[in-house]
Amino acid sequence: MLKYSFRSILTTWLAGLIALLPLALTVTLIGWVISLLNQFIGPGSLVGKLFGFLGTPFASNPYLAYFFGTLLLIAAIYPLGLAVQSGLKKPLARLVDKTLRRIPLIGNLYNLADRFVALLDQKQEADIGAMAPVWCFFGGDGVAVLALMPNPEPVDLDGRLYQAVLVPTAPVPIGGGLLYVPCDWIRPAQIGVDKLTSIYVSMGITPPPALKSGKAPLPQGPAAILH
Repeated sequence: MLKYSFRSILTTWLAGLIALLPLALTVTLIGWVISLLNQFIGPGSLVGKLFGFLGTPFASNPYLAYFFGTLLLIAAIYPLGLAVQSGLKKPLARLVDKTLRRIPLIGNLYNLADRFVALLDQKQEADIGAMAPVWCFFGGDGVAVLALMPNPEPVDLDGRLYQAVLVPTAPVPIGGGLLYVPCDWIRPAQIGVDKLTSIYVSMGITPPPALKSGKAPLPQGPAAILH
């Protein structure tokens, strides 16, 4: 009787724990994001000190100065947006091409971020077709990984065709690793870049749709471009 009672209490406690787990994970994720933002743009960071310097004329308290400096910067972005819409976009792009893009490491990071943002914005000039979401099945039928295919043209490595894929990192999908995977391991994901991004940003909480394309591998060459 005592054993049954203990099992009943344990079962009830586990049921409560399972019900609480999604909330706990959500709070943990929010706390992690806040701590990350505080590390890079908080009052004690280099960017935060710049915000505080901008807000110093409006308040003597360092935290109030940081707050006013942040508001000032946010307000300053709006006229910049108006200037870009009125025709300043191309001169700014030329300035970036002559400065940031020529710095080896920073230029590569800027190009990757710029291309990814263009994909998310669904711009007409963005190479959406060449940056197609795909499933990679390692070993042919093993571990499945959602990735981005930046180029539909395969690469011949020692007589076997391989495809370049970018495997994003969660929850910041603009980073990741470049892998060359055998073409017969890859299948179209049949989702958009925005859906793939939401899956990685949610750290897997948002599930991908079911894959119903059978065992057909990804087409090679220009036919591999997805919409």
